[in-house]
Amino acid sequence: MNSTTPAQDRVALVTGGSGGIGSAVVRRLADEGFAVAVHYAGNPARAEKLVADIVSAGGSAIAVRGDVADETEMAAAFTEAEQAFGGLDVVVNTAGIMVLGPIATLDLDDLDRMHRTNIRGAFVVSQLAANRLRAGGALINFSTTVTRTQFPTYGAYVASKAAVEGMTLILAREMRGKDITVNAVAPGPTATPLFLDGKDEETVTNLAKAVPLERLGQPEDIAETVAFLAGPARWVNGQIIYTNGGLA
Repeated sequence: MNSTTPAQDRVALVTGGSGGIGSAVVRRLADEGFAVAVHYAGNPARAEKLVADIVSAGGSAIAVRGDVADETEMAAAFTEAEQAFGGLDVVVNTAGIMVLGPIATLDLDDLDRMHRTNIRGAFVVSQLAANRLRAGGALINFSTTVTRTQFPTYGAYVASKAAVEGMTLILAREMRGKDITVNAVAPGPTATPLFLDGKDEETVTNLAKAVPLERLGQPEDIAETVAFLAGPARWVNGQIIYTNGGLA
């Protein structure tokens, strides 16, 4: 399902766009007037439902599929978005997985699986964005506030996200002269299935209380930061934005 949009309008591709934070980002960008390509890996029904909601509200959206770590599949997803809307101005890379466990006992297969999506996937998407975004565009990757808080059991996940931060900061410098900003958003504890899975009520409550604002973040809180970086924030470049209610 799709709706056409004038070529001069801004176009965004959101990886993991049918997920918790991803779907909030998609809705916020659609509200801002973006045509949006909603990327998914394995749940077409959820992505198509989101597309249908946007189109029925008068927006422009399509669903595109691809394994973020597969450069051929993701190149095809980029091409599909470009063909539908005339080009790409913003890429938001929310796709990621999180497996928690102590470093001493973490299953190395889980480490490899997480690094394939979080590191290779971020690299593939960043590489494509660097070559295909139009002037005036923005790439927004995703890290985590736990790179600062250093919570136990997050070691492998933080290792993958620290790699994302490193490549983001370097790519921003490599894009000199192209008028493309490259930043990363590092959410704090946010009420999404990815965050809540496997945590008991006491753990969730304690994490919420640790934040000076004394609540978990909502996906819409994160989407607000993304919309800022995708739109008016042309002088914010090569930065990690910690959107975490003051946790760290």
